[in-house]
Amino acid sequence: MQANPWFSWAQELQALAQSGIHYTENVFDKERYEKIRAIALQMMAAQSDLPVEQLTRIFNTEEGYATPKVDVRGVVFKDGKLLFVKELSDGAWTLPGGWVDVNEPPSLAVEREVFEESGYVVKARKIAAVYDRDCHPHTPYIFHLYKLFILCELVGGEAATSIETGGAEFYAPDALPILSIARTDPARPTDFD
Repeated sequence: MQANPWFSWAQELQALAQSGIHYTENVFDKERYEKIRAIALQMMAAQSDLPVEQLTRIFNTEEGYATPKVDVRGVVFKDGKLLFVKELSDGAWTLPGGWVDVNEPPSLAVEREVFEESGYVVKARKIAAVYDRDCHPHTPYIFHLYKLFILCELVGGEAATSIETGGAEFYAPDALPILSIARTDPARPTDFD
């Protein structure tokens, strides 16, 4: 669970409100769910650096039954070293990856993300680990999400930068760079949570 339980509680309240708004047919219940959502957004804003108005815009785009989002990370080895990309957003390093798009299997998503962020062409081979982001020491995030670590075979390409990354390098497991805690857990991931 995240270090700050208030943030987790606000996430859960927001998700319950979103689902309630979607399923209720009663106008009075809809109004109650909207108030619960507003309270959850105020709680999140108080526990983060995001203003209520920005959170409201973000969550108003979310409709239907609330479910966790899916993030994939490519685990790519070369000569015993692991591929990392430098995040422009914080200047730290992470395994290449990102969101799985609608109608995109995780295997293709990780292949796409690794190429987009690093310049390397890979072939997804197998799931190495699956975990709940909130069960690990990441910085808080407004949505609940699962991280899928997928072992990939390096098949080509070369290091490149992207609109999100400032480089790609291979590091020995015992000599890792400064990690982007928002994206990468410094502890070795379990097989699953």
